[in-house]
Amino acid sequence: MDTGPRLDLSDVCAIIPCLDEAEAIGPCVAAIQAQGIADVVVVDGGSRDATVAMGRAAGARVVIETQRGYGRALMAGVAATTAGILLFIDGDGSDRPDMFADVVGPVVRNEADFVMGSRLKGPRERGSLAPAQILAGHLAGLLIWLRYGVAFTDMSPFRAIRRSTLAHLSMRETTFGWNLEMQMRVAAAGLRVCEVPVGQRRRAGGRSKVSGDWLTAVRVAAVLARTFIRLALHIQMPRLQ
Repeated sequence: MDTGPRLDLSDVCAIIPCLDEAEAIGPCVAAIQAQGIADVVVVDGGSRDATVAMGRAAGARVVIETQRGYGRALMAGVAATTAGILLFIDGDGSDRPDMFADVVGPVVRNEADFVMGSRLKGPRERGSLAPAQILAGHLAGLLIWLRYGVAFTDMSPFRAIRRSTLAHLSMRETTFGWNLEMQMRVAAAGLRVCEVPVGQRRRAGGRSKVSGDWLTAVRVAAVLARTFIRLALHIQMPRLQ
């Protein structure tokens, strides 16, 4: 973990997309605030449980996104804040708030343009990641390296980037391919990339939307494959002058 001087997190906003995660969202928001991030935005994608009420009770600002889509929810969160640095994290309790300094620190200190917390590099609780998620992380990393020469080990949702940098990426993906698109655009743009080990815990509540069973895993893999092929054909490396 980062042991340097205390970070100034006054210009950082944590954005949490949620769907039916009432059991986990309250403790998740509280743990984030305990790390010194005051601006926490929960984006609810149509929960049928008490996610919205629990998020508000914990002190987060809650945004309701009526249209489904992981990427759409994240962009709704971005639109809801004016913070200069954006920290993305899932709301199921599987990401570790005590690793916030490691993830956001390099961006705050202007040492990196994009930081991703790798679940595969850090210690993982047994059962915290499905085999399909591990395979998808490795496969995406290999494809991005082959296409753009930048190595990733994961497609973790736990990531940080400056608002101005994100704006220049011109993100378009509205599905769970949003994370892959961001990594591809970051790599193609030649930005300063930092990957830090954060590990993974078992989810504290809710049900995974991307790894519940093999049928879901196949559907997710198909979306990611289509996203990669489509973007790889259009996102080019800058030409040297």
